[in-house]
Amino acid sequence: MSPLHEQNAGTRASSTVTLGAITVVDRALLKRAVGAMALGNAMEWFDFGVYSYIAVVLGRVFFPSSSPSAQLIATFGTFAAAFLVRPIGGAVFGPLGDKIGRQRVLAMTMIMMAASTFCIGLIPGHDSIGMLAPVLLLIARLVQGFSAGGEYGGAATFIAEFATDRRRGFAGSFLEVGTLVGYVFGAGTVALLTTSLSHEALLSWGWRVPFLIAGPLGLIGLYIRMRLEETPVFKKEAEIREAHERARPKLSLRALLRQQFRPMIQCVGLVLIFNVTDYMALSYLPSFLSATLHFDETHSLFLVLIVMVLMIPMTLWAGHLSDRIGRRPVMMCGCIGLFLLSIPALLLIRTGAAWPVFAGLFMLGALLSTFTGVMPSSLPALFPTRIRYGALAIGFNVSVSLFGGTTPLVTAWLVEQTGNPMIPAYYLMGASVIGLVSVFAMRETAGAPLLGSGPCVATRAEALAMTHDKLKVVPAVKREIVPQKKRA
Repeated sequence: MSPLHEQNAGTRASSTVTLGAITVVDRALLKRAVGAMALGNAMEWFDFGVYSYIAVVLGRVFFPSSSPSAQLIATFGTFAAAFLVRPIGGAVFGPLGDKIGRQRVLAMTMIMMAASTFCIGLIPGHDSIGMLAPVLLLIARLVQGFSAGGEYGGAATFIAEFATDRRRGFAGSFLEVGTLVGYVFGAGTVALLTTSLSHEALLSWGWRVPFLIAGPLGLIGLYIRMRLEETPVFKKEAEIREAHERARPKLSLRALLRQQFRPMIQCVGLVLIFNVTDYMALSYLPSFLSATLHFDETHSLFLVLIVMVLMIPMTLWAGHLSDRIGRRPVMMCGCIGLFLLSIPALLLIRTGAAWPVFAGLFMLGALLSTFTGVMPSSLPALFPTRIRYGALAIGFNVSVSLFGGTTPLVTAWLVEQTGNPMIPAYYLMGASVIGLVSVFAMRETAGAPLLGSGPCVATRAEALAMTHDKLKVVPAVKREIVPQKKRA
């Protein structure tokens, strides 16, 4: 960005906007920032997501058992364990990102995720080293979860602080496009392996391939993120903090949670509906199809792959729509739709026929797009600049750990215990109710500056137009603008 003279303008733009309070976005830097976050996010979530797509095979390699359902539960138990440490990662990386900068911390999370994923591909199976195999798998997953704790909050904050107020929803939606690309790449890699390799080869060595790919991908992502500039919003906040270091007391984690209790609760509720739907539709249901409904593994992966590809334009459209009509209406439609259509979608999936299964998965994917397109711009807007990364990382990961990451495990266990294959639909409906309450409680933020920042616009002309109506109210602005018109 090229700030005109960026200034911390409090919680929202006031009725007297001065030229010095407005930031003009450098489009080239904005594109680089969005592209780098989306690409880095794609690499991170390829690493994280590939585990769920090859869960059935991992269950046979690391958790020998006569019951496929028991293997799946054990595998998803390890999957869920990574989410238990995500709040710890958020509590470490989030405040660190508010202290030393978003860019540095995002580089750290990238290399940790890549290294831990690469190590999974090197772990011997249960047949070779016995119980040590699942223990090592668990350790690698815990490192993955710890690094992921600082990823989403930082990436969403980074894009939100670079984007213009009018287009923040559309810019933020590219972050989730990156996530989808990572998942598509992960699912595509696993699908390719399952179709090209024999069952024996897949169990012997083929499952390692997608994890070993993480090494070079991590180096590429690290290089991209190290070349980014810090956000101007953080630079200004750092200058203010340095100038008032003695006067401004440090905010402890307890004080942060106490002062931001209401937005934290809103964040937890919004992330709940977002992640329960995400992990149910894109992580659990592919394994549910093969392990419980005995649907062909390769076919289920390909169907989910197609749904995710179709979600990419829908996610971008949802982000664009939220800039025009607001974040709340888009997410409300998603919550209501999920409540009404979860049962029909799962009934279609339960038929076991390719086209009805695809139709059910597509319905859930379309509803998920209303969240993926809007959350990256809605969540950072809940918190002020000074603590945005830390507060978002903690709130996001607490919700993901309690509700999102446990979705595959809890759903698999409930289906096993009750024998009711409709449990996934009921689970989604309950989440949609909580999501709807959270959306009603949140404040509309579309088109408004971020808390703790002044207005952010696309051109200098837009900045001048923004101040033009205030000339009679703010004489200082008139003295600042008139010479600009004379020079033009």
